[in-house]
Amino acid sequence: MSFDALMQTMTSLNEIHDTLLELAEQKKDVLIHNQVEQLTQIVTRENKLLKQIGELDKARIEAIGAFMMEKGYKPNPRVTVSDLTKIIFNVEDKKALMDKQRELKSTIQKLREQNRLNQQLIEHSLAFINYSLDLIVGPPEDEVIYQNPQQSPNGLKRSSMFDSRA
Repeated sequence: MSFDALMQTMTSLNEIHDTLLELAEQKKDVLIHNQVEQLTQIVTRENKLLKQIGELDKARIEAIGAFMMEKGYKPNPRVTVSDLTKIIFNVEDKKALMDKQRELKSTIQKLREQNRLNQQLIEHSLAFINYSLDLIVGPPEDEVIYQNPQQSPNGLKRSSMFDSRA
């Protein structure tokens, strides 16, 4: 039955998002401890999971289409799970589908929050790196104010081997 296939797809989507949430939490620790190798491994695993999500999303659309055809409706790839709950009249099926949808939405919201935190950690790390480079080679503004551009060799503004603008 296509409803069972849809429920299985929703369960699989939630499991993958749970795994992504665990990886995002691991990524936080890796970012804090500056473990670049582990970060690369986590990103690789995330990319594989994102491909699986794409495949499962296609399966979800197919399952919704098959379910709609079973009920006598014309399949439409734009129909969402929320739309589908409006045409399900079996109370148990409707409740089960809505529970799966709520569970998935909750997991995705937690994942968004964790990713937002990780993004802030990355931004802070980059700011610290830029600050450290500025301490070593001086901020770019200093060169314009305190150095005569005609005296710099070959028209280069920096005399250091580091270029923080790269």
